[in-house]
Amino acid sequence: MITLFFIFIVLFIILLVAKKQNSSNQQAIKAIGTLQMIMVAGMIISIIAASVSQIGAGYIGVPVLFGNVQDNILRSGLNIINPLVEVEKLDTKIQAYTMSGVKDEGAVKGDDAIVVLSSDGLSMKLDVTVWFKLSENEAPNLLRNIGIDYVEKIVRPATRTALRDVSVGFTATEMYSTKREDFISQISKNLEKSFEGKGILMEKILLRNIELPGKVREAIDEKISAEQRAQQMVYVLQKEKQEAERKQVEAKGIAEAQKIISNTINPQYLQWKYIEALKDLMNSKNNTIVITPYDQKLTPLLNLNPKSQQ
Repeated sequence: MITLFFIFIVLFIILLVAKKQNSSNQQAIKAIGTLQMIMVAGMIISIIAASVSQIGAGYIGVPVLFGNVQDNILRSGLNIINPLVEVEKLDTKIQAYTMSGVKDEGAVKGDDAIVVLSSDGLSMKLDVTVWFKLSENEAPNLLRNIGIDYVEKIVRPATRTALRDVSVGFTATEMYSTKREDFISQISKNLEKSFEGKGILMEKILLRNIELPGKVREAIDEKISAEQRAQQMVYVLQKEKQEAERKQVEAKGIAEAQKIISNTINPQYLQWKYIEALKDLMNSKNNTIVITPYDQKLTPLLNLNPKSQQ
């Protein structure tokens, strides 16, 4: 807008010169006067427009006056500014930078996977995504010292360097499985140090894929499977041991219960229970005849003397 303002000034000056040269022509003077009024209105509108800057959500504005970066920051919304400054808008949302061996998946087209060397001398390809964002308070320093191409200058080289530096401290098996989280954590710490003081905040690093040589990968998979089978066997043995202990406790309880029952039951008790059962059978509506076994000990009431019947 400020450029448009200067264009209106130049046109206004040209019209003044033309007005002097055509001072005898009233019709030309009238037309030039109308154009001058239009130029003045244009200058006013351009000044007002240049004095207002709109910053979108998730962005901040950094004023630049004649190439000199200002320390103040413009937040989201409408901001009143010096009409002579230019506003550089920076994205403060979380950004993702991907380096991948899959075509058209990363920021760089083609195979952009990072080749690293493990402590046991194996070469591996890593697919990585870095989450980061800009620090609002340090945005003026970032623009002043690094510029808007901070991804190519800082994020990309720092990430690739951190991956290569950390990988030499881990074996292929550790990076692939056993210490994968430790590997990622160490990379994050290295990146935080690299970004420190540069206006870039480390959010998270995603280790998306590790490509190992075929034979090494098969050996690692077999080792992991063997460890899982060993852990499963330990679980099975523990379960069987617990089941054996449960059966011992159950058998002991049954034996104690039988011992108590055998000590409390006597012939008189059995005789009484037998009589009670006969009574229930004889009084039942579903039975018309009750045949009982002959036992002098259990059925004394039914053991009648034949002589007494005569």
